[in-house]
Amino acid sequence: MNILIFILAHLVLTVTHQGYQPGDVATDFSLKSTDGKMVSMKDFPDAKGFIIVFTCNHCPFAIKYEDRINDLAKRYKPQGYELIAINPNDPEVQPADSFEAMQVRAKEKSFAFPYLFDEGQQIFPQYGATKTPHIFLLDKERVVRYIGAIDDNVEDATMVQEKYLENAIAALSQGSLPEPSVTKAIGCSIKVKK
Repeated sequence: MNILIFILAHLVLTVTHQGYQPGDVATDFSLKSTDGKMVSMKDFPDAKGFIIVFTCNHCPFAIKYEDRINDLAKRYKPQGYELIAINPNDPEVQPADSFEAMQVRAKEKSFAFPYLFDEGQQIFPQYGATKTPHIFLLDKERVVRYIGAIDDNVEDATMVQEKYLENAIAALSQGSLPEPSVTKAIGCSIKVKK
């Protein structure tokens, strides 16, 4: 009986501690961008922080946020915050999220940020991303400061009441910790082989 309790407790801990929590230091990555170049956070030595967005081509939630993500990249880059988007989906499971389709989408939408492919799906599990889109705000030391949603209204950008990500960036810029530091990401599940 004690062994069963130990195993169950271990499983619960394993499930609840997957991915980063606020205060954890995120490891860097080196992933291929739609322009064919490899991109890492170390490529931006002067960044004050990083907005890491796990997103994709096909998900209706991700599509509804594309313009907002592009606007965030344009608005916060001059303030030192680099937005980097990563497609975590397996293209064999969801062909609309292939690297070639990413290249087309990036061009069509004139993305103002690197759009990277998590080939082999090595990065999203480290972060603990579960949805597209799923946001991870890091400070300049790559310490995770906010995880979750961009805002509180997927359907209509004009009806947003809580700008979670922007509030988190404002807090960081003022030397404070974001509150809340975690919100629920709303989106499509990440596509992996079963």
